[in-house]
Amino acid sequence: MNLFWEGFRQAGLMLARRDPELLQIAWTTLRISGLATLISMCAGVPLGLLLGLAHFPGRRFVASFVNAAMGLPPVVVGLIVSILLWRYGPLGFLHALYTPGAMVAAQIIIAAPKITGLTMAGIMQLNPRLHLQMQALGANRWQTYWLLIREARLSVVAAIMAGFGAVIAEVGASTAVGANIPGYTRVLSTAIVLESSMGNYDVALALCFILLLLSYAVTAGLTLLQQQRLIGARVQRGGWWS
Repeated sequence: MNLFWEGFRQAGLMLARRDPELLQIAWTTLRISGLATLISMCAGVPLGLLLGLAHFPGRRFVASFVNAAMGLPPVVVGLIVSILLWRYGPLGFLHALYTPGAMVAAQIIIAAPKITGLTMAGIMQLNPRLHLQMQALGANRWQTYWLLIREARLSVVAAIMAGFGAVIAEVGASTAVGANIPGYTRVLSTAIVLESSMGNYDVALALCFILLLLSYAVTAGLTLLQQQRLIGARVQRGGWWS
């Protein structure tokens, strides 16, 4: 138990003195995972909307593939991406292995299926006649899509939070494609593993607390956005219990 208190104390000291290495690692973590989540959101939300609304041959196969990809082990993703980016691999000409870009690519593969699958589930929970009513009221196709996303915003924001949570704390893919290079590709999760392997458990726990704090700060902001819109919708309907 003393070890946990020591880790908590170390985290406080690091934050209080604004440790330059910690700030650099935390910024790298937020930059890589944030960019991966943003790209995954831009691709996953429209795809989830399409799968939730459209009916086309092979839709069930695509939906099943997306749901299966939600459980992809990060270490498998990291291995596949690293093989593709090897010097003599299919994408070796990009010279992207052991770079932040490679880490972003791997994290997109992890986050995008989660955002797509949860968005699809949220859209499918809406009244199937809702989009027809919107079109009958004069909304064009793009306005209808936007209104449907707004109606399913609770699920969509939850999907974004799930995608971000999946990538900010993953280790396997980040290590495989980023190599944990100090000052370049080292993020909080890989730094925790490094400190643990060296026996510096107090520092590892300190970094754990800081990672949890960073993750909580981002998800708390998204939750506030989610709940504010929910409160606004309830007020517009005339009360909390209407």
